[in-house]
Amino acid sequence: MAGTSAGIVAGLAAAAIGAVGILAYQASANVPPALNGKSRSGTAPAVAPTKAPRDRQRPTALPPGSGTGERVVYSVDADRVWLVGGNNKVGRTFKVAPGNVDPLPGSYFVTSRSSAVTGTDGLPVEHVVRFTSVDDVVVGFSAVREDKGKAKGSEPALGLAVKTGAIRESRADGDAMWEFATIGVRIVVIR
Repeated sequence: MAGTSAGIVAGLAAAAIGAVGILAYQASANVPPALNGKSRSGTAPAVAPTKAPRDRQRPTALPPGSGTGERVVYSVDADRVWLVGGNNKVGRTFKVAPGNVDPLPGSYFVTSRSSAVTGTDGLPVEHVVRFTSVDDVVVGFSAVREDKGKAKGSEPALGLAVKTGAIRESRADGDAMWEFATIGVRIVVIR
């Protein structure tokens, strides 16, 4: 009887290991592009230009050389964002107020989102769209929630005491970003 019990236990252990292996394979096959370092098409993301040229006559125009297809373009130097549809047409552009930690120029993907959290500066924020981290500081877009006793139109005080990768938007722009930048959408950071 002891030999039969050992055989049953060994069989169950082998079945469990096989099931875990199958589940691990299925999970790796279904990893979102943002988490496996590849674009939605399965290719490695292209690197964005370090310094994209600007149209001096139209400073809000999408900089040429900022990629193609559906994407969010973020200019660190201009503190401006463009939401670009799959047809390469800008659906919306707006100014942002960045924190004191900037992402490096390049191509990223939205990796996580939160509808409402407390920011690193202690302010309640909503529509958080994260896409990278720099020296363990998470970088992403967010809007300060005005319903928590904050005066309309006031900007958060992002002091130097706290390292923050918060790229703050108005609530209306935050709503637009939240609708547009779902998990896996490309974020192109330029200078």
